[in-house]
This record gives sequence, C-alpha cells and structure tokens, in this order.
Amino acid sequence: MAYVANYAAEAPERASVDAMPGDVLLEFGANWCGHCQGAQPAIAAALRAHPALPHLKIEDGPGRPLGRSFRVKLWPTLILMHNGQEVGRVVRPNSEQEIGELLAG
Repeated sequence: MAYVANYAAEAPERASVDAMPGDVLLEFGANWCGHCQGAQPAIAAALRAHPALPHLKIEDGPGRPLGRSFRVKLWPTLILMHNGQEVGRVVRPNSEQEIGELLAG
C-alpha cells in the first residue's frame, strides 16, 4: 500500500482495525487541517522506506468513533499497530526522522 494522500471520510470499525494482522499505520486528521497539511511531506518521505506497510488515513473529528476509541486529541496523530495492538504513536510529527523512528519499531 504505501502513502495515501487524502483522509478517508469512511472509517473502519474498531473491531476491524484490531483484527488486522501484521503492521498497520493509522493516521488521524482532516484534509483542511494546517498541521496535517504541513506534516504530509515528512509522512510521505518516511513511508517511502516502508512501501509494503498498510497506511489507513482516516478523517477525524467530533462524533467520529474510531478516533475517540484511540483517544486522538490533536492532528495529525499517527499510530503504529501490530496484530491489533498499538505499539507506538507520534502526535503532530515535525520531521521525517521522528516518523521513521516510529516505523522502525
């Protein structure tokens, strides 16, 4: 899969996310969010080193249950999952290196 450009309006159910095998990167934010837009070059660059990593880019906001279930408060929030368990998180990343460290495990 690799880098996804836009946040999806439709989010999977939490049970589906928890059932995903292997590593998965969740990214919560909004297409209009300035912080999210500013982080995209670093996210895209970091994901180039992990082209097989599934990247779910999910629109978040009030009334969005998936983001609330992960206690997302600021955007963008990147959450690395392994076999349905959160193994790391970066909130409002500032650099490709910061994201790369998350993806390295």
